[in-house]
Amino acid sequence: MNEPLYPSAAAPATPTADAEPAVDQPSESDPDFMTSLARGLAVIQAFSPQRRVLTMSQISQRTGIPRAAVRRCLHTLGKLGFVTAEEGRNFSLRPRILALGHAYLASTPLANAAQPVLRHISNTLNESSSVAILDGDEILYIARAFTSRIMTIDLHVGSRLPAYCTSMGRVLLAHLPSAELDGYLERAKLIQYTTNTIVSPEGLREALESVRRDGYAINDQELEIGLRSIAVPITAPDGRVVAALNVGAQAARVPVAEMRDRFLPVLKDGARELGLLLT
Repeated sequence: MNEPLYPSAAAPATPTADAEPAVDQPSESDPDFMTSLARGLAVIQAFSPQRRVLTMSQISQRTGIPRAAVRRCLHTLGKLGFVTAEEGRNFSLRPRILALGHAYLASTPLANAAQPVLRHISNTLNESSSVAILDGDEILYIARAFTSRIMTIDLHVGSRLPAYCTSMGRVLLAHLPSAELDGYLERAKLIQYTTNTIVSPEGLREALESVRRDGYAINDQELEIGLRSIAVPITAPDGRVVAALNVGAQAARVPVAEMRDRFLPVLKDGARELGLLLT
């Protein structure tokens, strides 16, 4: 998972959409880095579906930002209409915050085009489907259609998960240039979420080679026991893999063989359709 803005903030021990804000640490050698802006963004990202209301102390703890600085950030965000305070101590985001993410989604053809394709896939297979991109060392969900909730994590557009132990993450990592993949394998913290999770760089590299060769990735309960998923790349006309498309299902209902035989052709058709729109 991404590190918090300051080292004093502890990272979560399990994969969750309720993660610490993903903000790069400031560089002392970078005179153009705006620490105040980074802090403001970190405060915004401290809120999540699991933490809709936070106190100043909780935000400070989650971000590693001193309370005095958190107070100034909240004051500014409140004046701009992005944050509201209840009884002066419980803070929550206001609807205006949606404008920050809407600008990206509105300008991204894939996010706009994916929804009807995902609905068709979900209706055909009666399973939840998603599109994600690689953002740093995590996958970022940009579109999703669900039939039922199959994970303990409440996934939605904007959710993040570790790339190395997710089917979409494996697809995206497998198509990185060699130098970028080498850098990822050197820095990635491979946490063992289940007994199936691959936690060695050598094992992960081998798995990624198989994904690149086969053209798809199957995650068999590596992120969460009881969850299987299969993902394929979404390729632009110029040959670049720009995103991944997946379907997730309960392991008790859907064996791996069915994912290959029944799910994979539907996913490939959907990925091909989305790829044609990326001109």
